Amino acid sequence: MEERPETELISIPATPRASTPEILTPSGQRSPRGGGGHTSTGASKDAKSWTPTSFISPRFLSPIGTPMKRVLVNMKGYLEEVGHLTKLNPQDAWLPITESRNGNAHYAAFHNLNAGIGFQALVLPVAFSFLGWSWGIISLTIAYFWQLYTLWILVQLHEAVPGKRYNRYVELAQAAFGERLGVWLALFPTVYLSAGTATALILVGGETMKLFFQIVCGPLCSSNPLTTVEWYLVFTSLCIVLSQLPNLNSIAGLSLVGAVTAITYATMAWVLSVSQPRPPSISYEPISLPSYSASLFSVLNAMGIIAFTFRGHNLVLEIQSTMPSTFKHPAHVPMWKGAKVAYFFIALCLFPIAIGGFWAYGSLMPSGGMLSALYAFHIHDIPRGLLAMTFLLVVFNCLSSFQIYSMPAFDSFEAGYTSRTNKPCSIWVRSGFRIFFGFVSFFIGVALPFLSSLAGLLGGLTLPVTFAYPCFMWVLIKKPTKYSFNWYFNWILGWLGVAFSLAFSIGGIWSMVNNGLKLRFFKPN
Repeated sequence: MEERPETELISIPATPRASTPEILTPSGQRSPRGGGGHTSTGASKDAKSWTPTSFISPRFLSPIGTPMKRVLVNMKGYLEEVGHLTKLNPQDAWLPITESRNGNAHYAAFHNLNAGIGFQALVLPVAFSFLGWSWGIISLTIAYFWQLYTLWILVQLHEAVPGKRYNRYVELAQAAFGERLGVWLALFPTVYLSAGTATALILVGGETMKLFFQIVCGPLCSSNPLTTVEWYLVFTSLCIVLSQLPNLNSIAGLSLVGAVTAITYATMAWVLSVSQPRPPSISYEPISLPSYSASLFSVLNAMGIIAFTFRGHNLVLEIQSTMPSTFKHPAHVPMWKGAKVAYFFIALCLFPIAIGGFWAYGSLMPSGGMLSALYAFHIHDIPRGLLAMTFLLVVFNCLSSFQIYSMPAFDSFEAGYTSRTNKPCSIWVRSGFRIFFGFVSFFIGVALPFLSSLAGLLGGLTLPVTFAYPCFMWVLIKKPTKYSFNWYFNWILGWLGVAFSLAFSIGGIWSMVNNGLKLRFFKPN
């Protein structure tokens, strides 16, 4: 006798239009999951023509009672609707990214907004001070539409192969480039992007909390204030407390808070800046350095800052994997709806803050970005309460963004644990991983307190994740006609992204080393 493939349906939908079957996961969320089975059929001569619904025929159903017949008919309708049985890794039900699959277009918009707007927008005028008006606007516009195209590619490739969902960026890279090469190409930049962004968020959040405290207390609290490192520690502790939320869908509320606060403070920052008188010695000429090589590296670092502005593509597949998906109702539809709304608001924030910030401060823009400029030039001009509220909104946004950017790192830690133990992480193990990640990011932030330089280096090293790899993966997975426009277009964009990545990384390293030599040793005040 020949054994048939076994299939177990954990939950049978009541109607043919039901969504993906679900199980109860260790965190109490519901998540689809495949498993072993109990149903088998005998061998037949026409085994190759067998389908999952071929055994559910009127002849097969006739001797069965009404309740069982209804169940099998519903199962047949479900299988015909899905069209294919998605192969789900049972381990996914234990991991924070795929533990819950009840996401929707609203969740996608919240997560993409939270990931797409953040502290990196505040340093955009710094890039303009080295590029000038023309090249600054051109670079930002090209980068925006380029990343919007690669975002669409990633959304479409999530279920490019019938019956398979690529829930993580590394999984899609492995499908396109091969098991080993995909890991080598995608694992380092995505992990580096999560850890680097978490580190930069600690820097911005801690320094902003310090400025907020100084504005609110004024001279009353100047006797024994906390040092900068101590404020970093306070912010890191708050991040660790919020990171105890179990999975990606559970932080949708935090992402909404992060999105609202980001839009609010980005708007307030440029409105407050342009409403005040400009400094008398303002200049809009690009900053010139003593040597040609120094000027070139500064320009490359500035373009790396612009590239780092669009840093959320390592989370696109992860966000989409939190949604249910069927053959008739694929996940890419609500994901793309949410992404379009999110990036519309992102454009409304990034372009005004870059243009308005550079108009207000020109080449006098401090390396810390808009917050530093507001504090340095308008501390006595803007009402203290309004300025304090702006800084507090930045703190809230950094706390929210830390959660979504740390989630891939949490997922990697727990994936390693569950693959070795074949059981889900306990609450204590999960908490331990998140505490460990938070304090590692804290120590990195103390060792590398060069925000603008770190942003350029991060933009250069992680640029392929956003601008290059999606184009390559589209060609390798979708296989457009060779030498067609689609084929040429994606290959050219991909290799341009790789070339820019190398150039921007060199500029970021030069800027960081140059700042490090000036400071020699970090002594927080």
